[in-house]
Amino acid sequence: MKGRNVKPVWVVDDDRSIRWVFEKALTREGIPFKTFAQTSDALAELDQGPPQVLVSDIRMPGTSGLELLQAVKQRCPNLPVIVMTAYSDLESAVAAFQGGAYEYLPKPFDVDQAVDLIRRALDESLREDQGEDTPQASPEILGQAQSMQEVFRAIGRLSQSTATVLITGESGSGKELVAQALHRHSPRAAKPFIAINTAAMPKDLLESELFGHERGAFTGAQAMRRGRFEQAEGGTLFLDEIGDMPAELQTRLLRVLSDGTFYRVGGHQPIRANVRVIAATHQDLDARVKQGLFREDLYHRLNVIRLRLPSLRERREDIPLLARYFLAKSARDLGVEAKRLSDAAMAYLAGQSFPGNVRQLENICHWLTVMAPTQVIEAGDLPAELRTEAPVAETDWLWALAHEVERMLARGESSIMESLATRFEKTLIAKALAHTGGRRIEAANLLGIGRNTITRKIAELGLEDKESPPA
Repeated sequence: MKGRNVKPVWVVDDDRSIRWVFEKALTREGIPFKTFAQTSDALAELDQGPPQVLVSDIRMPGTSGLELLQAVKQRCPNLPVIVMTAYSDLESAVAAFQGGAYEYLPKPFDVDQAVDLIRRALDESLREDQGEDTPQASPEILGQAQSMQEVFRAIGRLSQSTATVLITGESGSGKELVAQALHRHSPRAAKPFIAINTAAMPKDLLESELFGHERGAFTGAQAMRRGRFEQAEGGTLFLDEIGDMPAELQTRLLRVLSDGTFYRVGGHQPIRANVRVIAATHQDLDARVKQGLFREDLYHRLNVIRLRLPSLRERREDIPLLARYFLAKSARDLGVEAKRLSDAAMAYLAGQSFPGNVRQLENICHWLTVMAPTQVIEAGDLPAELRTEAPVAETDWLWALAHEVERMLARGESSIMESLATRFEKTLIAKALAHTGGRRIEAANLLGIGRNTITRKIAELGLEDKESPPA
């Protein structure tokens, strides 16, 4: 920022530790700043002139961060505002983008990532070039994982676009929910959202379902029927499992996307289609194109914007959040008191591979609401098929490590690597000594370290009274 007249970055958060983290980071980067514990102080200061960039928490006592965002945008429409929140639901992101936020920063955040974001906002502000978008969607789409935050941002940025979107991801990962979110926060929201699974019906029936048919078009067609394209007029048509669409229908779909018209089955009058198409597949369409199973020209028509949904295995930290949500939802649906998972049961769930993704987790939570014998669900209460599947141990402890690092960063702790390395060594040596009954040489051999090293570490780590005398 040298050589430029940069006004301070303002940080507004009622959490003193968060303000401290920003103060240290921005001082280190040489970025001028000012911090505020409440929004009213920031609003009062605004009378003296705006900041270069505003960073604000969403949920605070008194005037909320969203209200501050609204007030600031009325007076300084070009000011980049970064909103942050510990409430990682999609509605917060939607509200922030609708209010004109520059970016959305979920807590806990990586400090370097936050500083990079502030630098981008500073550059944007200094160029006097406004350019952010709007909404996102649905309380059912939950996620604290970074990969899901990227999905939330993409939904917000695509909400005012009419571009065709291709959503990819494993079965059960929530592709239709994302399609609904794209529709609900688009200019077409007041018009229909029509979904059809193209793999769920035979070719002849699918053609009639998509394009409709005229009376007498085939045996049994006793009346004219409007197809899904006509039903979705002005709105959005979601074509699920597009990779399984028969070749003949791929050709017909390509024509609709190319010139915006189609014919009912047995019809001779072209019908114009004012429809936004969102397609989804769990298959590798690139591979299917190479195998000659999917038209390359249709693939390029559909693949204008690609949005990939992560599997549940890739966002394991979201399993507790989703499990609590689904248990509460099942309890509401059944009119019973919500059950909860014990820490052990939750940890066991977080270690599963979940080939059925979020849908599988939802089904498990519904089963537990009905079948678990007590209000607190233990690991032994989980369905038998889950208990026969060994948890993914490596992923589980790495997830726990990542979660602890995020927590320490959010608290503004320093010397994190040294602290964690000490705890790591202490756990390794203590467990090895317990396994060998306190025999140091045997424990050292199992760990792959020398006798002198283990003796020194035992003393340094305070493990002298945790093990028996060396054999």
